[in-house]
Amino acid sequence: MSKTDKTNKPDLRLVAGESEIYDLMRAPQTTAERVQRLQAEARALAVEQVEALEKLLLQASAMAEDIAKGGDAYPVGAREIASRLAEDLPSRAGSIKAIVSRSL
Repeated sequence: MSKTDKTNKPDLRLVAGESEIYDLMRAPQTTAERVQRLQAEARALAVEQVEALEKLLLQASAMAEDIAKGGDAYPVGAREIASRLAEDLPSRAGSIKAIVSRSL
């Protein structure tokens, strides 16, 4: 693709439905409005981070299960801990998911 092809294509990006476009022509927000907007942004970021943690816990569970079933290549203690983690992490991830869904 040549450089001219890149410049001729429109720059299309997906924006979440709850995203707001800031209107530069409108009057400045009041302090209360700014606080509400910032709190909403903080809540959205917190939910994103908790969802990322849930995903990582499930990935860690899968890896722990692989180690637990890995046989003699892994030390006995590591396999035992991995086995317990493989059992425990999915329920912890489910608990986090339930907490997040209740808070929305």
